[in-house]
Amino acid sequence: MIGVCTALEQARFGVWDGIDTVLLDRQYVDAVQRAGGVALMLPPDPAVTADPDRVLDLLDGLILAGGRDVDPAAYGAEPHPRTDPPSSERDAFEIALARRALERDIPLLGICRGMQVMNVARGGTLVQDLPEHVGHENHRRTPGTFAGNDHPVRLGEESLAAASAGEVRHATLSHHHQGVDRIGDGFAVSGWSDGDDVPEAIEDPGLGFALGVQWHPEADPDSQVVAALVEAARRR
Repeated sequence: MIGVCTALEQARFGVWDGIDTVLLDRQYVDAVQRAGGVALMLPPDPAVTADPDRVLDLLDGLILAGGRDVDPAAYGAEPHPRTDPPSSERDAFEIALARRALERDIPLLGICRGMQVMNVARGGTLVQDLPEHVGHENHRRTPGTFAGNDHPVRLGEESLAAASAGEVRHATLSHHHQGVDRIGDGFAVSGWSDGDDVPEAIEDPGLGFALGVQWHPEADPDSQVVAALVEAARRR
């Protein structure tokens, strides 16, 4: 049973437009199902934010999905002009789940925003605008698509990131304009993008499976990263 956190957004379907919804790109669900897991969509819930065990007791693994930028207030910063409007309810929910899942050593995979949530949950901070920081747009050349947004990353040879990806030099589908800055307590950087060394993976080597990746393995049918999370949940 793999929980996948959902976004809070407005959507259009049928004759309805601008409806508040909880939603998730189906590629996350498909990737879990291909690996033999059951995907359970988790909408933000104030009761669970207050007591994450109410959900975590039901799960074998947890995925923090991509989405809008984490509210800078969550890590004590002022918003950059290019930072998304906050989704504070979602942020609080996912930070609480991530923190408690790490405490309980429940297999945890953070994808893109999810990696950033993991970092913030342990006291880390974020770079709010990578193009300003590194001087190029290579991490999100074209917003709204993965086409043309691929780039390779280098993964530590003995890392969980490399074991999950199946290689130490890994082609990735990228779509982000933020990244991790100060690394959260207990995490180690285990992946770097070519050319600028932006951290692309973090993990806790003291836990069974706690991995954040800055790319989107759910969008790559050849990726084994989500399957590695499902297998870790199965073993647990």
